[in-house]
Amino acid sequence: MIGKRPRLVLASASPRRRQLLSEVGYDFEVVSPAVEELHSERLTVREATSYNALRKGLAVARAHPGRVVLAADTLVALDHQLIGKPADRADAAALLRLLSDRTHVVATGVFIAHLHRGKSITFSVLSRVVFKKLNDRMIEDYLAKIDPLDKAGGYAAQGAGGAIIARILGSRSNVIGLPLEKTESALGLFEIRPRSAA
Repeated sequence: MIGKRPRLVLASASPRRRQLLSEVGYDFEVVSPAVEELHSERLTVREATSYNALRKGLAVARAHPGRVVLAADTLVALDHQLIGKPADRADAAALLRLLSDRTHVVATGVFIAHLHRGKSITFSVLSRVVFKKLNDRMIEDYLAKIDPLDKAGGYAAQGAGGAIIARILGSRSNVIGLPLEKTESALGLFEIRPRSAA
């Protein structure tokens, strides 16, 4: 620990990433990066999420070079089309109609760095999500239950948000916003472990 501050900094404004890390038992500080996410059709979903995670992580790591910084970016892809966060509720409804009764990919790029040690790692994890067949009434009811505007694809995989998902192939926590299985292993390389394992 540096003073009383945790060694780990989460470079993310996502409440879901905070919750996932807390549930596993990590001590961390949250610093939201002031970085605009870039989505280019020239990049694959893996490349786009890894690039955005790198940009977010470096923006925060430069201000905290003696600490371990974790950043992530999540996108949805359908038929190689990148889908980020909806602009408004109408856009969210249109995205849910597009994803209805289809399988799409959720990718999360993760960047972890300790600048003073000159050490960093970047990786991405893909999961496949199969949606139920949705009608307009189901979409309206769904959007009344969740806030779609801060979520890639306009939906949530946890709690009531998961009601429109038929199944998840791969990491469920990845679909929520952080692939815990691989992230825990990577943080261990930086000697960052949850309280229960410390």
